[in-house]
Amino acid sequence: MSGRCHRFFSRREALGLVGATGVTAGLWGSFASGQSAGARASRELEVRLAKASIVEGAETEGLVSAVADGPPPVLRLRRNTPFKIGVTNRLDDYTSMHWHGLRVDNAMDGVPYLTQFPIGKDQRFQYEMTSPDAGTFWYHPHCMTMEQMALGFTGILIVEEDDDPGFDFDLPINLRDFRLDGQGRWLDLWTARGAARSGTFGTVITANWQVEPTYEAPTGGLVRLRIAATDTTRIYRVFLPDADGRLIAIDGHPLPAPVDIPKTEETALHLGPGQRADIVVRMPLSEGQSITLMTDAPGAARILANIRSIGSTLDRSVSEVAALPPNPVSTPDLNAARLEEFVFGWSPEGDLPNNGLCGTLGYTFWSINRQPWPGDAVEGTGPLATFKLGESVVLRLRNESPNAHPIHLHGLAFKPIRSNKRQIAPLWTDTILLQKEETVDIAFVADNPGDWAFHCHIIEHQKTGLAGYIRVLES
Repeated sequence: MSGRCHRFFSRREALGLVGATGVTAGLWGSFASGQSAGARASRELEVRLAKASIVEGAETEGLVSAVADGPPPVLRLRRNTPFKIGVTNRLDDYTSMHWHGLRVDNAMDGVPYLTQFPIGKDQRFQYEMTSPDAGTFWYHPHCMTMEQMALGFTGILIVEEDDDPGFDFDLPINLRDFRLDGQGRWLDLWTARGAARSGTFGTVITANWQVEPTYEAPTGGLVRLRIAATDTTRIYRVFLPDADGRLIAIDGHPLPAPVDIPKTEETALHLGPGQRADIVVRMPLSEGQSITLMTDAPGAARILANIRSIGSTLDRSVSEVAALPPNPVSTPDLNAARLEEFVFGWSPEGDLPNNGLCGTLGYTFWSINRQPWPGDAVEGTGPLATFKLGESVVLRLRNESPNAHPIHLHGLAFKPIRSNKRQIAPLWTDTILLQKEETVDIAFVADNPGDWAFHCHIIEHQKTGLAGYIRVLES
């Protein structure tokens, strides 16, 4: 990977970088079938208003997507292959696009002011990227983030392996909820009370914008479920009762060896906002039988999606599931690593966040090291820490609050190495679900130069102060 450290963009500088040409989006990728249309070398997306039936018997308007009547499309690209995607904004508000989990050049990371100027109405920005990693990732706006994500703009991005891993069906499942009343009308997207605590939860839990959808897959076949938690707030606790399967990847990175899937509420896999899981399940051997993806939720467990067997049996076995090839992530030297401590918690009294082009919630509740993010990036907002290129790093993440925080680092992959509260698996990731009053050490090699955003992925926390960035020097 190559890149350069970027300073904040002024409006005048950015006008030369963002064109105002219009495009027609050629959109593809079906949630209904789960079938791959194959990796592409280029795509066009239009961020636009949409409408869809999310609450049964009602139509909801004012959604944000890249199609007129459904969720943003699944994007597929291939590892180590250049990919271009033009994003045209048809909204009145500004936007930008972040590719969550992808280790791309800093200029393509989609963070307003830090890496680019936000995209105005009818303007187009072309992102160009080459992913060294294969796996399940996702994309979302990083400008007007709370509004546009809450209104639906979150999409799954898949980087395909060099060799076909041999599954019979590939099914992306985008988990998120919406704040709607019984007639499909919008409730307040967030509340100040929620922002100061665990976040504001939606009222309708969906998979691919549907409530308890049913998909069909080959009888006795091996199905790869690509589960992405793209909600602004909700932590999912997923399990598959009575299913035969293996967990093969977390947050885009393969496990060293497949492990048994969680089958009960007590053993449920926790996925905070921003996190993903790849699970392979063997479909029932009789046509018409189903497996069910569920989440533990307040009150009672809820069905997320059903998958029904169809056709003559393929008679596959989960014993055929092998570990996916690892991604090429550099291993940090823990004996020589530099230690930095970041404290996540309350915010001291101070200025309210500025109301720039990318919106504000109007409150400051949270901070990193007692320094709340000031809203839109402004000149003089410095990095939390600066690292030399190739330096081994340990970040000590100390949560001093009674709330969980899914902490996401852009542009780099890290490995959690210890916790003061639990046994923690040392698996590569880009997002760590930090529990209340927990301290976790994470380790990585600072091998991708640039200014990389670092924030809580409960968006109300991010937008009320719990955000910052680190800097990796060019050399």
